[in-house]
Amino acid sequence: MKRVFLFFLIIAGFNSAFSQSVETPSWAKETKEQKAKRLEWWRHDRFGMFIHWGIYALPARHEWVKHNERISNENYQKYFDNFDPDLYNPAEWAKKAKDAGMKYAVLTTKHHDGFCLWDSKYTDYKATNTSCGKDLIKPFVDAFRAEGIRVGFYYSLIDWHHPHFPYDRIHPNRPDDANELAKANEKRDIKIYQQYMKDQLTEILSNYGQIDELFLDFSYPGENGKGHKDWDSENLIKLIRSLQPQIIIDDRADLKNTTWGWDYVTPEQSIPKEWPSENGVRLPWEVCHTFSGSWGYYRDEHTWKSVHQLLSILIESVSKGGNLLLNVGPTARGTFDDRANDRLDGIAKWMKFHSRSIYGCTQAPDEYKVPEKCLLTYNPETKRLYLHLLEWTVPSLPGYADKIKYIQFLNDASEIRYSVTDNDVILTLPEQRPNVEIPVIELFLK
Repeated sequence: MKRVFLFFLIIAGFNSAFSQSVETPSWAKETKEQKAKRLEWWRHDRFGMFIHWGIYALPARHEWVKHNERISNENYQKYFDNFDPDLYNPAEWAKKAKDAGMKYAVLTTKHHDGFCLWDSKYTDYKATNTSCGKDLIKPFVDAFRAEGIRVGFYYSLIDWHHPHFPYDRIHPNRPDDANELAKANEKRDIKIYQQYMKDQLTEILSNYGQIDELFLDFSYPGENGKGHKDWDSENLIKLIRSLQPQIIIDDRADLKNTTWGWDYVTPEQSIPKEWPSENGVRLPWEVCHTFSGSWGYYRDEHTWKSVHQLLSILIESVSKGGNLLLNVGPTARGTFDDRANDRLDGIAKWMKFHSRSIYGCTQAPDEYKVPEKCLLTYNPETKRLYLHLLEWTVPSLPGYADKIKYIQFLNDASEIRYSVTDNDVILTLPEQRPNVEIPVIELFLK
């Protein structure tokens, strides 16, 4: 995953690029109705698990440790040599995800350091050549599918290990002198690297059955950066669509000036102030968040979000028509650490009783005002509103009186009495707060 400041560069590029016009290629013809159908499951399920896992779990100092500390290939090699996740049991991961209410999972098949979790024919820098000695993707896919969870893959467009990936402004091993950098890049052929990506994407999209989501990461166009021309993005997307026609693809291949090069926008570590839109059209979106400040396992990172904060992120995302992809960074032995398990258990406890305020839900119609210190989600199929109380206060619902049939707590289906004043609904809440992390009130609409 990238750093936050680079995300803002991507968004800036998105805003300027959208005004450009790019002709839709013949292979990319799709109606709005067909696209809506393809995204239907994803917009319903709302909640997925992101998993950042690789040899950077050994230093346990951020998945960007090679970049942050300018580690050479030679010094980074010790992590490859000592990678042996002897406790890896993806069935345990899948059970945690299912209990937490996550309906899909996206695994980092290759991150920026270039290490691959599968037995790729096109590199020696892979799990099967470590002490682990096996493909780590297949058991993941099998375990998550066994729990009824859809499978997605993350694939880094960046590769700091590949000998033909040109040095640029974020490459950890880049020469600092511009002339030296240019001279070093004379020996690197981006065309060879482009074919490498196509070959690897063909592998991961051909050998594991249906893949539902693909997270390509990421573009940073501009001076000494990389964008769609460097990735040959149009042909990448064409290949991906040919291999997995139903797949959903993120927006980080620098094709935002097209309607066919991406399916959804990807804010990171922050929730938009409102449903993202362009020219008045609301866009499909998915925010990715971490439990803490790192995507990969970071032993000494202590700024972990609470269960309440994480649930608030999920609810707020849905309340603005979006999805949440919540990240776990397993340890180098292949387990979720205690802090991750604690948060997942807390989310699971809440989702057991409140998932119907998430699944199939979206932003409420504008006529329903959101009370202070609350979040509101809406299910258009069942015609029910869900009022999430972030603090234990007694909210009034302005203008709701002629719209309500019945009100109850969602956790136990106990009735909530109310009165009406000037068409406002005044709830009568019990003195004792429900013993749940965030109480939810379910409103049945007429």
